[in-house]
Amino acid sequence: MNSRTKGKVGEREFAALLREHGFDARRGQQFSGSPDSPDVVSEALAWLHVEVKRVQNLNLTDACAQAERDQTGSGLTKNIKLAWVVAHRRNHQPWLITLTAETFFKFLRGTLPPENKTTEQTKQQQQNV
Repeated sequence: MNSRTKGKVGEREFAALLREHGFDARRGQQFSGSPDSPDVVSEALAWLHVEVKRVQNLNLTDACAQAERDQTGSGLTKNIKLAWVVAHRRNHQPWLITLTAETFFKFLRGTLPPENKTTEQTKQQQQNV
């Protein structure tokens, strides 16, 4: 399987995992088509940019830099800086999630995810920051 196909399969796998856990999710690029489209799109997770990597030897620094770079200008909340995660896994291994310490501490404090916010409310709140 070539790397492009493996990437698509990984995006579908992770979207299915999100659905298993109660989040509406689908592959992002298949609908919007641009290279910087989010890998996975979910209305419930509109405040989050998800970068998916399905490789044996991941350069995590590069993957995080890509997520940071791609977190604005695409998806359901255009031109807004989103929290981001890198969802990654090797063959026959569980999914892992990598995020910044700042995002992790926001989760712990309860400031992420935004409570009961619609996509429009999330846009407005993030524009006021």
